[in-house]
Amino acid sequence: MAMKISDECIMCGACADTCPAGAISEGDTQYVIDPEVCLGCGACMGVCPMGAISED
Repeated sequence: MAMKISDECIMCGACADTCPAGAISEGDTQYVIDPEVCLGCGACMGVCPMGAISED
């Protein structure tokens, strides 16, 4: 299952640096996850300081 990033994102970049698939990129107001690339591993959830990442 792919992950998603909520509006709580502060654009710190921790999730993008952690993603083993490279599925996370910088959007206009927050980071975004490409569901086609996301492995659903949850690595990003563990490093997000805001708890802004959840299962989609």
